[in-house]
Amino acid sequence: MDTRLVERPAFRLVGHAARVPLIHHGVNPHIAAFIGSLPAAEHDRLKALSATEPAGLLQVSADVDADYREGTELTYLHGVAVDAETAVPADLDTIDVPAGTWAVFRTAGEYPAALQTMWAATATEWFPSNPWRLREGPSIVSVLERAADFSTATCELWLPVERA
Repeated sequence: MDTRLVERPAFRLVGHAARVPLIHHGVNPHIAAFIGSLPAAEHDRLKALSATEPAGLLQVSADVDADYREGTELTYLHGVAVDAETAVPADLDTIDVPAGTWAVFRTAGEYPAALQTMWAATATEWFPSNPWRLREGPSIVSVLERAADFSTATCELWLPVERA
């Protein structure tokens, strides 16, 4: 697995949030509809706010069921990362993220299948063979490159971790 560990100071995730059900395979139609409801200009506005790693437009999952049971609700945020001190426009949702270590997993291929396969591999391969466990915090997907129709993509999955 293409993995790196990153120490990050506190930062803030800002964007537009919605409660959606967790779906393990395929495109989540609730997330797709939510993103599709945002005007194109809003994506550009968010991109302009991006000011720290992880860079670019982000797919953030927070408040996820501890057992990641399919069908349970989570908070999905379509947004960007900014420094903890950054003033945020009042019409955007925020998630404050404390300082800590992140395991960053990179994958490329069919989207969202390659990302979902990597997610599963973190649980079955990476965590069991490394001295790390998940800590409280959101999971973040940064789409680094993608096909125009989003059929393929290169992504980074950022997971908050601590020594086991």
